[in-house]
Amino acid sequence: MAKRNLPETVLEKLKLLPNQPGCYLHKGEKGEVLYVGKALSLKSRVRSYFQESAKHGPRIARLVTKVRDIEWIVVDSELEALVLECNLIKEHRPPYNVRLRDDKSYPYITITKEKFPRVMFTRRVRKDGAKYFGPYPSSFAVRDTLTILHKIFPLIPCNKSWSGLAEQKPCLYYHLGRCLGPCAGLSDRREYAEVLDLVDRFLNGKEESIVNDMRGQMEKAAEELDFERAAKVRDQIAAIETIMQRQKVLMTDQVDQDVIAVVKDERGAAIQMLYIRGGKLIGQRQFMLDGASEAAPQEAVQEFVKQYYSDAHEVPREILLPVEIEERNIVQAWLKQRRGGAVTVEVPQTGEKARLIDLASSNAEQALAQFAQELSQKEVWTDDAMAQLQDALGLPTPPHRVEGYDISNIQGTSPVGSMVVTEMGEAARAEYRRFKIRYHPESPNDFAMMHEVLTRRLKAFVDGDEKFQKLPDLIMIDGGRGQLSAALKARDELGLTVPMVGLAKRHELIYVPTELTILEDSSPAVIPAEASKLEYSYERAAPKSYSYREVELPLNAPGLMLLRKLRDEAHRFALTYHRKIRDKRMNGSVLEEIPGVGPRRKRLLLRTFGSLEGIRRASVEDIAAIPTMTKTLAEKVREYLVET
Repeated sequence: MAKRNLPETVLEKLKLLPNQPGCYLHKGEKGEVLYVGKALSLKSRVRSYFQESAKHGPRIARLVTKVRDIEWIVVDSELEALVLECNLIKEHRPPYNVRLRDDKSYPYITITKEKFPRVMFTRRVRKDGAKYFGPYPSSFAVRDTLTILHKIFPLIPCNKSWSGLAEQKPCLYYHLGRCLGPCAGLSDRREYAEVLDLVDRFLNGKEESIVNDMRGQMEKAAEELDFERAAKVRDQIAAIETIMQRQKVLMTDQVDQDVIAVVKDERGAAIQMLYIRGGKLIGQRQFMLDGASEAAPQEAVQEFVKQYYSDAHEVPREILLPVEIEERNIVQAWLKQRRGGAVTVEVPQTGEKARLIDLASSNAEQALAQFAQELSQKEVWTDDAMAQLQDALGLPTPPHRVEGYDISNIQGTSPVGSMVVTEMGEAARAEYRRFKIRYHPESPNDFAMMHEVLTRRLKAFVDGDEKFQKLPDLIMIDGGRGQLSAALKARDELGLTVPMVGLAKRHELIYVPTELTILEDSSPAVIPAEASKLEYSYERAAPKSYSYREVELPLNAPGLMLLRKLRDEAHRFALTYHRKIRDKRMNGSVLEEIPGVGPRRKRLLLRTFGSLEGIRRASVEDIAAIPTMTKTLAEKVREYLVET
C-alpha cells in the first residue's frame, strides 16, 4: 500500500503505471529529474519506492520525500531499458543516481579514416570511423610510442592529409625511407594499408605475430640477396623486441581484458581500470563516482559498467569485476551486442584473474586518497577565494555562483556573446549559454552588444525562462568601465540588484560600481511588472549613474585567479562560437582576406588541413610547406586566423 501524504500527482501516476519494461524518472518540485531507473515491470518497481514496508537506504529515503512527479518510457525489453537508462542518466545527470565523473582528459593514439590514414595523438574519442588506442597514462607515453612507430614503420610524419595525388615534391623523410611519399603520388594504397595493419596489430599488443611475419620477410629478402632490405627488417625486429622487453606481461594466455576495481568510503568511490591486451598491460585509468558515498559497492560497480561502456570505443573479450552485480546477465548480453561477439563478465575469486583485481584495487586506493587530498586543497582554495572577493568587493554574501560575460566580433561582423558559470569555484558547463547578437549598428559598438546580452539574460529570468532561473551572487564583465556601465544599465532597467564588477586585462584591475544618484526615471529596486514588456533599446537613458572604485589584488590571490579563469573561459567560449558562425557564413573565404592568399592557395590550404580549424592548429612550418607558400606568408596566415 502506498504511503500516505504523497502529492496528488504522484498518487495519480502510481495508478497509471503499466506492467511493462521501461525507464522511469522521479521529478522534483520544479520539474527537475532527481533519479532515473529501469525496470522489467514499471508498475512493481516504481510502486516499491512508496510502500510503507519499504526499507530504503538514506539516499533513496531522501529521494522519496522529494518526488513530486513521475514519468516513464515503455520499451520492448529489459535490454532496451538498460540502453535507455544510460542515455537518460547521461542527459539529465540526476543527483540521486550514481554518476560517472571523469575529470581528466586522457591521451589516445588514433588511426584516422582517410584515403591515406594518419597515426596521431588525440585527447578526444569521436564517433568518426577512426580507430582509437588507449587510454595511455600520460601524453609522454603517447608521444614516445608515436616516435617509436615512426622509426619502425614508414608512416606519414608530417600529420598532413594527402589524397595520393602528386601535390608536391617528396621531402627528406621519403628519401630516408621513413615515408612512402603520398604527397608526391609515390605511395600505393595497398602497400600503405599493409603498413597500417602492422601498426594496428602493434598497438593491440600483438607484437609477437608482427615479429614472426617480419622474420619471414627478412629471410626471404636474404634468399633473394636483397641484403639492404633484410638489414632494414632486422633493425625493425630489434626495435620491436626492445619494446616487448619493457612491457609488463600479466597473463600467460594472450587475452584482451578490462579489469575493474572499486574502493569506496564516506568520501565517495574510486574506480580503477586496467587495460590488458594480448596478456600485456597497455594502460590504466581512474574514475570518480558522484553520489556513491552511500551506495553499496555492487551498485557503484554496476552503474559504472553501464555508463562507461555506453560510450567506450572498445569492448574486450573479458571484463573482470571485483563484486557480483545484480544485472550481470543483462549487462553481459548488452556488451555482447555492442562488441558484436562473445563477452564474458566474471567475478574471479582465485587465481591470476583474482590477482589482477587485487592489483587494480591497490591502485584504486591510491587514487581515492589522492582525490581526497586534491578535494581538500581545492575546498580550502575556493573558500579563500570566496572570502577574499566578498571582502574586497563589498559583497553581502560569498559569491558561490559567478557568471562571466564576453563579446566576440571582428569589426562588428558575426557578433556573439557568451555566458559562463562557476559554482563553488568549479566550472558549471551545463549552465553555459551563447547569444547570437541581434543589434547591428553601422559601426561596431561593444557596449551596446554587452547591454543586449545582459538584457536578454536577465529578462529571461524575469520572464520565468527555465534555462535562466538561477541568479548569480556576482556577475563579472570582461572589460572596463564602458562594458560594465552597459551591463549595469541592462540590470537597472529590469529593476534587479545582482552585484556586478568589471575585470580589465590591463593591470588586472577590478572595477566595482558605487551608485551616485538616482534619476527621476529610475526603476525601483524590485522587478517592475512591466519589465517583460520593455522594448529593447540601448539609446534609452540609464536609470542610475555610478562611480567606479578600482580594486587591485595580488596576481596570485585566489579571488583574482578565480575571476581571471572565468574571464578567460568566457573569452574562449565566445570566440569558439564566433568562429563557428563566421566560418559557416564565409565558407572559407576568410582566407582570401589575407593579403597574398588567393583562390589557389586557399584551395591548397583547405585541401591539406581539411578546414579552417585544421589550419589554425597547424604550425607555421606546416603551413609554409604548402606549395607556393613562404614562411612570411605562413606567419601572416597563422597570425590572422589565431586572432580571428
